[in-house]
Amino acid sequence: MIRSILLTAMITASGNLFSQKLKPVSYQDGSQKLNGLVTSNAGKKLPGVLILPAWKGIDDEAKTAAIELEKQGYIAFIADIYGEGKIPTDNESAAKSSGYYKQNFQEYQKRISLALEQLKKNGAVSDKVAVIGYCFGGTGALESARGHLPVAGVVSIHGSLGRDQSRKNEALSAKILVENPADDKSVTPDDYNNLIKEMNEGNADWQIITYAHSKHTFTDPKSPDYNPTMAKRAWNHTLMFLKEILKYD
Repeated sequence: MIRSILLTAMITASGNLFSQKLKPVSYQDGSQKLNGLVTSNAGKKLPGVLILPAWKGIDDEAKTAAIELEKQGYIAFIADIYGEGKIPTDNESAAKSSGYYKQNFQEYQKRISLALEQLKKNGAVSDKVAVIGYCFGGTGALESARGHLPVAGVVSIHGSLGRDQSRKNEALSAKILVENPADDKSVTPDDYNNLIKEMNEGNADWQIITYAHSKHTFTDPKSPDYNPTMAKRAWNHTLMFLKEILKYD
């Protein structure tokens, strides 16, 4: 009973913090309404980070990342990929919805591009922008590079590394950081090796960091896969990468 009360109190406190620190932003893809979130420093001229959430849409992990990025001096914007009325409510619908955008990657790239526009409208300096993504969003981070979106770099955090091999490998100008859990069963050896081949043939500036004893959603405190030690390291690696590519000399 006490545990339940404490958990409820923690969830309420988190919700209050998010509502204070993150402001809703509505935007459009044609007739589809999209609902993103931006940090409270919006409007200032600062480097910007677009956050692509996991397969169920905007969640606490994405919100926490946005607040932490604001503390580091970035404007952060969390993208809404699915749109109002289309947010998955369970694993089955999330798999279906995320699978659609993975297959129809050009539509995914368009939704990411629209979110990037919102990030810049909210003050992000146009040549100081990066994309980070979790899980399904990690796939989106890689698609940002593949789609030649105007970003300095991307971070894929336990994202799906597989890609339709009928797609041609092309030049990749964005710097790429892949944070890959060693025990992620959704990533096959072929996925891993094909990504390296793609990045090398694209002459990319790339790096893969693999985290030991870590399953798929190792960075999410609410996941049974959570590995706090490796999650902290992954976040520090993300911050180091962002500082390198976005901070002014």
